[in-house]
Amino acid sequence: MIGAWRKRRCAAFSIASAGAVLFATAASCANRDALREIVQDQCLAHWREQHSAAPCVEVHVDDAAHAESGYAVLADRKGGAHFLLIPTRTISGIESPTLEEPGAPSYFQAAWRAHERLDGVVGRQVPVPLIGLAVNPLHARTQDQLHIHIECLRSDVYQTLARKAAHLSASWSPLTLAGSSYWARHISGDLDADDPFKLLAAHFPDADRSMGDYTLVVAGAPSEDRGFLMLASASAAGELLLDSSCAALEGAAVT
Repeated sequence: MIGAWRKRRCAAFSIASAGAVLFATAASCANRDALREIVQDQCLAHWREQHSAAPCVEVHVDDAAHAESGYAVLADRKGGAHFLLIPTRTISGIESPTLEEPGAPSYFQAAWRAHERLDGVVGRQVPVPLIGLAVNPLHARTQDQLHIHIECLRSDVYQTLARKAAHLSASWSPLTLAGSSYWARHISGDLDADDPFKLLAAHFPDADRSMGDYTLVVAGAPSEDRGFLMLASASAAGELLLDSSCAALEGAAVT
């Protein structure tokens, strides 16, 4: 079902677009390595040669000659308040064993640091509880390079999480969001110490064999002690909980 959704999304963008946008959309749907090529062949190359991140908005590497733990931030081609965190090394997606290796960088932590990019698009500070990060499962993605979506939460998703957050703990609990079944928990620390990829693999018995079936979503916790809410599902696409228009900002009484 989600695979069909991905095909419909590509078709919809192709029909609705024209000229250069149509070409870019068709290429992205056809070329599953497009994001990796943009980051490695353009953003990283420009960073090494000119210290310019273009066409990305950020490139972070410890050593210009070695980018094994680096990452880039790219504005999503569909526009709006929507950015992608993309590793500079080749990592296929959530199913990659690389993400579970000791000492592996926390790409979710890096994505969270990049959330202030949303402020510049919407023209105001986006409150932490309205921010969402998502990684889609293998069957609901168009690219085979790991990328974390950075957007606002949908209004209805934010409202549900705001109601349920007080009942969530470090243990996993079932939760229905946008008509799909998720497991949810609270993270009291940061996303470096509590890397969502590793938390998922450690908890679910089959996750080490079928990580590609899962979607992961992280949101800022709507409480005074902050922290994060982590959502996981083997039957949904986490990106569908996000909204690049940030409509939840209208009338949201959050800080």
